[in-house]
Amino acid sequence: MHIVIGLIIAFVLVAFFARRNRGTRRCRWREDRTRNRGTLRKYKCAACGAEAFTATKGPPESCKANLPKT
Repeated sequence: MHIVIGLIIAFVLVAFFARRNRGTRRCRWREDRTRNRGTLRKYKCAACGAEAFTATKGPPESCKANLPKT
């Protein structure tokens, strides 16, 4: 009985974390340190070519592929 409960909890946790990263699943962000602007960090997606600046540590949280490029 404990094994079944453990498996159910593990399944729920895996499903939760897989859904949390759903917005960036297809993007593979690479930091371009030569193009940083002060505290803003530039990232470019290796998959779709989208570019984004972030002020937070780490890559963008969402995919920018569907946004119009400027």
